[in-house]
Amino acid sequence: MRYLHEILGTKYPIIQGGMANIATGTFAAACANAGALGIIAAGGMDAATLEKEIRTCRSLTDKPFGVNLMLMNPHCDEMAEVLVRENVKFVTTGAGSPAKYMAAWKDAGITVMPVAASVLLAKRLVDDGADLIIAEGTESGGHVGEMTTLALVPQMVDSLSVPVVAAGGVGSGRQLAAVMALGACGVQIGTSLLVSEECPIHANYKQAILDSKDNGTVVTGRSVNAPVRILKNKMSRQYVRLERAGADRMELEKYTLGSLRKAVFDGNVDEGSLMAGQISGQLTEIRPLSVILEEMMKDATAVAGALPGVMEALK
Repeated sequence: MRYLHEILGTKYPIIQGGMANIATGTFAAACANAGALGIIAAGGMDAATLEKEIRTCRSLTDKPFGVNLMLMNPHCDEMAEVLVRENVKFVTTGAGSPAKYMAAWKDAGITVMPVAASVLLAKRLVDDGADLIIAEGTESGGHVGEMTTLALVPQMVDSLSVPVVAAGGVGSGRQLAAVMALGACGVQIGTSLLVSEECPIHANYKQAILDSKDNGTVVTGRSVNAPVRILKNKMSRQYVRLERAGADRMELEKYTLGSLRKAVFDGNVDEGSLMAGQISGQLTEIRPLSVILEEMMKDATAVAGALPGVMEALK
């Protein structure tokens, strides 16, 4: 097996998750300098803004970085061209198939890494030309599927002909070692990086994550096929009440309009959409990115080193 850092040319087998309104060129560069694959999240951007963020990132790091495209973005066609023009080498995608961009991206030497929450979708993406698949379990923050990482990753590994990256529920070295044992070549992480010193979200958002408990998140929008995992707060409770009362998707989207920006930029922890994964309850302090990643790798190595003793106990 080729491990993720060998494929990407990074220090660690870690991809920084593409978090809209958060993962700017500056943040992606900081993640890249700390040893992960930094990712610029194009969600909420237009092509000109994306081009600016790519150039900002490149000015701040000489390490590998990439771009995340949410394929429902109305500017995707222009953005796909920007990636080629700006010589971006890694792309993660979500919310659809990047099939129509594959030929141009492959000609430009771009490695394409779609996010998938089911084996069926992953197989289609591989048929479309995906170089590897990011298997995202429902433990993740933001848009989620139904399957847990523990169940999804080994089924992806057994069913696909390309490497699999695990995402969702990975916030420590123990969890990194666990998904590697399941056959993943590396991980994508997001929530644990929200509480880094370099992350540009509002201090109130960071503190809300640190204050959360093991059951501190909820998935909203399942009733209208738009599931999103966020921290529990006043907004999420009202959203759930509206769902239970039979509100349709348009009514619910109207209610949450601008809620992510309220969280990220205004620090409104009551009315904002505080996207975060289930690992929030294990996060206890704000630290530099380099420390977060170094500790994760150190702990993963320690866990892996203890496995011979575990195997002996299973005999």
